[in-house]
Amino acid sequence: MKRAEYRPRILDRLVEEYLSAFGAICIEGPKWCGKTWTASHHSNSEIYLGDPAGNFQNRQLAELSPELVLDGEMPRLIDEWQEVPPLWDAVRYRVDQTQRKGQFILTGSATPNHKGILHSGAGRIARLRMRPMTLYESGDSSGKISLEKLCCGEMTPVMTGNVSLKTLIDLIVRGGWPGNLGLPAAQAALLPAQYLNAVLEDDVYRMDRVKRDTSKMRLLLRSLARNESTTATNKTLIRDIKSTDDEDMDPATVSAYLDIFKRLFITDNQPPFSTGIRSSVRVKQAEKRHFVDPSLACAILKASPDGLLHDLETLGFLFESLCERDLRIYAESFGASFYHYQDYKNHEIDAVIERPDGQWCAFEIKLGASQIDAAASSLIEIKQQIKADPKGKPPAVLTVICGMSNAAYRRPDGVFVVPITALKD
Repeated sequence: MKRAEYRPRILDRLVEEYLSAFGAICIEGPKWCGKTWTASHHSNSEIYLGDPAGNFQNRQLAELSPELVLDGEMPRLIDEWQEVPPLWDAVRYRVDQTQRKGQFILTGSATPNHKGILHSGAGRIARLRMRPMTLYESGDSSGKISLEKLCCGEMTPVMTGNVSLKTLIDLIVRGGWPGNLGLPAAQAALLPAQYLNAVLEDDVYRMDRVKRDTSKMRLLLRSLARNESTTATNKTLIRDIKSTDDEDMDPATVSAYLDIFKRLFITDNQPPFSTGIRSSVRVKQAEKRHFVDPSLACAILKASPDGLLHDLETLGFLFESLCERDLRIYAESFGASFYHYQDYKNHEIDAVIERPDGQWCAFEIKLGASQIDAAASSLIEIKQQIKADPKGKPPAVLTVICGMSNAAYRRPDGVFVVPITALKD
């Protein structure tokens, strides 16, 4: 259902590719990130289970007889399929029976329990993950530098222009929500706050019809926001809640709520990297904490643009989160994997991208240009450490992603410097 006002997304290419290879695809991700528009753009008929028309007759029909809602011109969009979990098996069965490619596009903003889903759908239904818009997708990055080429050591130096600190702060507060494009920062900050309210007050219960303590969920979300872009453990989160909010929360509850946040695509943690290095250096296996978009952390902390301007430490973590959101989306578009690195010698790498051929690239993220020298030195030191190990496999490319650099270039020591506002897939 082609829309003249549709803004292209990086995922479009993968949607077309997977539709040609699988009978159905499922586009998963947070609410309001653009899943339905993208799926509709690639479909020829559609049914919306959340449509309230006729007392939610679409949902009632799907519950009574799932196979009836599958009829329509292909590819057929079934929006928010998790509202009626048996639809998954109905789609899988139809694909098995017809053996045709590109029949269905499912969208979902929550991962349901396995109850009601009898088969994984492997080989029939391919899953694609959608996230909020990158700066390139929203038009806030010039796209002069391709991450895919950069990860192969290819980059032509280019002036990219100055970007103010205020502009970067506004981009963080606004987030990558399509509905926020063009809005001033003050108005844009309202959407992520309402997003979290809608998820906690509605989606948490609708996911499996279990009542939960949303006040405790908010406490945990605040702790996650205070620990954004860190490797805080569950125990650290519990201590943080106790010391900051003067509340107790038991480990089982924390683990259960973290799982719910993951299933609702509120959080999007960054896994640790080790297998590509193959050295004797002991590496930590803690995930780096992230919300799916840095604007959510801003909303929880009530961090305004003026407030962040006077809290550069918090701003640094949120800027790192913004960059890592974009790097992950760009990397996954060309089949690369996204990690972070931390070892027991206190060496850290903000972001690691492992190419499909096994080579890996190291990225440090810095807000100001004055921090580039120190970031480059840190990357070179870690590379030399791994290189000195007979079992080591050093990074193929070293890059500093910067907020306020006015050019993309390669330093004499071989380290690339690239502004986040010049990057694309």
